[in-house]
Amino acid sequence: MAKPVSDRAELLPLLGEVFRAHGYEGATLALITEATGLGKGSLYHFFPGGKQQMAAEVLAEIDRWFEVNIFAPLRASDDPDRAIAAMIGNVDGYFRSGHRVCLVGVIALGASRDSFGVEVHDYFARWHDALAGVLRRSGFGTSAARRRSEDALLTIQGALVLARARDDVKIFRRAMVGLRARLLAP
Repeated sequence: MAKPVSDRAELLPLLGEVFRAHGYEGATLALITEATGLGKGSLYHFFPGGKQQMAAEVLAEIDRWFEVNIFAPLRASDDPDRAIAAMIGNVDGYFRSGHRVCLVGVIALGASRDSFGVEVHDYFARWHDALAGVLRRSGFGTSAARRRSEDALLTIQGALVLARARDDVKIFRRAMVGLRARLLAP
């Protein structure tokens, strides 16, 4: 069992890793207790809404990270090449070069999708819109920018799944290397 955590901010990453590893449905109270070192009473003290609240707060924390490190910089940038390079670097860092799955994607594919449908949809829609916006500012028409943005999200998410399925993080690294050039190619 892990050393008990006493700070809510410390709990969210631990909970996130349990949900990543086991999905929402498979993240049992026993697994959560083991990862956090907290008993049921302490967990419900922090999260009176139970596992649903835990997952919602983890998703909100992920959303905040992506807003600050991915979405807002893409929306604000006047230098598309630099913005896309930063996005790819931050995505690579966040997903630990393919060693970490996308929890939002895990939720999107599971039975809990309906419980968190708004959060899942909003996360991917904002990423798609922010990337399409920077591509439009680089000179692409609206339709081409949206297609390229969608392709980028497909590449990132697909590479994460394939790297995990094949137990080969080089797949993710290769996908990230080629993504920048493909996004900005004429």
